Amino acid sequence: MANPNIVAVTNILGGNLGWNLSATATTTLVTVAAEKILKINRITVANVDGTNAADVSLFVDGLTTAGATGLSATGASATVYIAKTISVPADATLVLSDTPIYLMEGDILKGGASAASDLDLFISYEVLDDA
Repeated sequence: MANPNIVAVTNILGGNLGWNLSATATTTLVTVAAEKILKINRITVANVDGTNAADVSLFVDGLTTAGATGLSATGASATVYIAKTISVPADATLVLSDTPIYLMEGDILKGGASAASDLDLFISYEVLDDA
């Protein structure tokens, strides 16, 4: 289902996920299973440290082909950043994305912070199931 007709899915299940990010910038957060598409609706990051700013990085591994029939990817990369070392001030919340992002089966969302336990990442999503 790397490129499904999303009108013909069998289930659409919504949810939320949250992480307290580690200082490892390549931590796997979500892996999209076979026969699924993950539609991320919104991504926010909150700095829970009351004193220090911290940087967030968030990227997708696996983006090597175009998502829709009739499109050709030119120069597609296996790693594409959504956010790269974006500073989040102390006691602040930042919206990283409020436009939909579709992750295909096999795509992996990874990320981390410049300081362990300083940033909370939160996503709102829908899983489109073609199984």
